[in-house]
Amino acid sequence: MKHPYESLQDKCRALRLAESAKELPTLLREAEAKGWTYHEFINEFLSYEVSCREKKNAEKLMKWAEFPELLTLENFRLEEQTAIGVKQLNVLKELSWIEDCFTLIMMGPTGVGKTHLSTALGIHAIEQGYQVSFISMDRLIYVLKTKEYVAKSQTRYKRIAKSDLIIIDDVMYMAYEPQEAHLFFQFIYELYDQAAFVLTSNKGPGEWGKFLGDPTLTTAILDRLLHRSEIITFSEEQDSIRMKYRKALFTEQSVES
Repeated sequence: MKHPYESLQDKCRALRLAESAKELPTLLREAEAKGWTYHEFINEFLSYEVSCREKKNAEKLMKWAEFPELLTLENFRLEEQTAIGVKQLNVLKELSWIEDCFTLIMMGPTGVGKTHLSTALGIHAIEQGYQVSFISMDRLIYVLKTKEYVAKSQTRYKRIAKSDLIIIDDVMYMAYEPQEAHLFFQFIYELYDQAAFVLTSNKGPGEWGKFLGDPTLTTAILDRLLHRSEIITFSEEQDSIRMKYRKALFTEQSVES
């Protein structure tokens, strides 16, 4: 003979409330112990289900984003760079720029915190329910070139295209063939006004033409990206944070000996 709550669990599963079905016995015992009203019990029951779904959705979005590292805003060393201050960081954390499809261009040498800040903002956005994609420029070009016949590339492209925020790392790190430059333009053209962008680069937009090899195409790309944009410049004089906090296998003493 089934316990009364088992019948309720079956009904929960039929309604696709799987997580609440598992937690139901605990919630019922707590309701009895604390003398919850019907309203309080229903509120706790539904709140638990919503919380579980939000957690699962965040885990799914984190997996889809494909961040290279889990770098958070809490660990971003704001005091060790001059690109932005506390006020500017707070504006970025509000994420209204995602709703407005803004482009953030983070410029500066290697190791100064561009990827950390862009990743941290992406993770923060996921925590607020946005879909985010992180991809290097080289990888993006590969995905664009192969999405018609490589299943993984097709899946990756679809997720990128549905994202609210697209982070492209190491933009213009190298020169691109005309076909690749055109694919990048087509990508920007299709998603312009559909998503926000964060681009990290050690080259200023004025230099991008040398890498795309087509001044007209470069102008068309920048016209869209810079329409609503903010350029965040990390100082050339800033020391590499990666090198400052690098981990070593050997101590200086052990190497000398």
